[in-house]
Amino acid sequence: MHSTDTAAAADALATLVSYRTVSSRSPGGTDEAEFEAFLAALPGLFPGVYAAMDVERVNGRALLFRWAGVPRTSSPTDNTAPATTGTAGGLEGPAVLMAHYDVVPAGDEAAWTHPPFSGHNDGTHLWGRGTLDDKGQLAVILSAAEALLAEGFAPARDVYFSFGDNEETAGDSAAAAAALLAERGVRPALVLDEGGAVAGGAFPGVTRPAAVVGVAEKGILDVELLTRDPGGHASTPPRMGATARLARAITRIENHPFPQHLPDVTAEMLRRFGPHAPLPLRLAFARVERLRRPLTWLFGRLGGETNAMTRTTVAITTLRGSAGANVLAATAAANANIRVAVGETVAGTVERLRRIIRDPKVELRVVEGNEPSPVSASYGPAWELLTECIGTAYPEAIVTPYIMMGGTDSRRFTGICEAVYRFAPFAMDRADRASIHAVDEKISLDALGRGVRFYETLLRKL
Repeated sequence: MHSTDTAAAADALATLVSYRTVSSRSPGGTDEAEFEAFLAALPGLFPGVYAAMDVERVNGRALLFRWAGVPRTSSPTDNTAPATTGTAGGLEGPAVLMAHYDVVPAGDEAAWTHPPFSGHNDGTHLWGRGTLDDKGQLAVILSAAEALLAEGFAPARDVYFSFGDNEETAGDSAAAAAALLAERGVRPALVLDEGGAVAGGAFPGVTRPAAVVGVAEKGILDVELLTRDPGGHASTPPRMGATARLARAITRIENHPFPQHLPDVTAEMLRRFGPHAPLPLRLAFARVERLRRPLTWLFGRLGGETNAMTRTTVAITTLRGSAGANVLAATAAANANIRVAVGETVAGTVERLRRIIRDPKVELRVVEGNEPSPVSASYGPAWELLTECIGTAYPEAIVTPYIMMGGTDSRRFTGICEAVYRFAPFAMDRADRASIHAVDEKISLDALGRGVRFYETLLRKL
């Protein structure tokens, strides 16, 4: 990995961060000009990519690139397909590499150390909204391709880049891209999107960094809780009015978490952590099947990240009541953002929520719901390819499967591919992970360079 490649990726990312491509569910909340300016900047930043690949828009502002493969049956004197540093043995079919370029709002911009859309480079980190989620991934994919094209490289199979414009809100652009590939008869052998990372301090007792690769993701469900009341003047409040009834429902949800269980993927993660954990945990992880129940209990008490690995979680994210300080609410509403555990269903989750609330006067309305994704294998050609590429960029990391707590665009591709993985090739400590969707999001230049190396290796092996 050359320092010039890192510098080029950093310069490109700094430019891309400067565009305020903020997704919004509100009508008129998206600045169309910023999205168009972002798209217009890409050909100048990555001229080789745009010269060599077919590029089309999908669903308005999403992008789909096709890098045509050159089969390795070419003549030995043919220089269009230089030898690679290994091949993806056993994989049949094209690959799809994914990212999204829309971002969440920056919040209070005055609270940032450096302005969130400045792309400030302090010599060790590049700051700004989207550096980790997810313009950084887009930048290293295109930077790796640009560097390889400059060498005259061509992949042995078709490679697609699918870049979404509304992952943070609807995600329908990714669905449209997957439908378009399906319509054209494209059945990818590998899909790789954002998700896991090379995490430091991700699990208590394990000091080595862990490259956690998402093999599945929880379902995402938004449910509105609604209560009604005649309303009136606040000087004569009734018992159990709309807001009080809603508060009681929320308290019951808080006091009755969904049941715990340890998914097979999480058990496999513990087995892989085992040899690198201190002695008591090492023995426990080696006997994970026999100790499944106490380990599940332990996970629920180690912290938010580990607790979420063991159950469906419910977070009350928005509240709405009366518009006036002295007016009783005629309606009160809350949004429950629910992450449905693998093995459970949206319908079953809503029904359990009704039983927890135990109040027929609290109306439940499903705003949007997606089932948990299928589980991709943590063995076989696609998995081994990713493991090898991670080892090139992060030789010190333990590679392990895990279940993603959040959602990604890749869930839209599970209908056309069985090997769908979620991994960003960036080192992130606890503070880095906490900055995603918060203030002071930034990426280290070292992680950016390793990300380019990862994708260069992956593309060569494809």
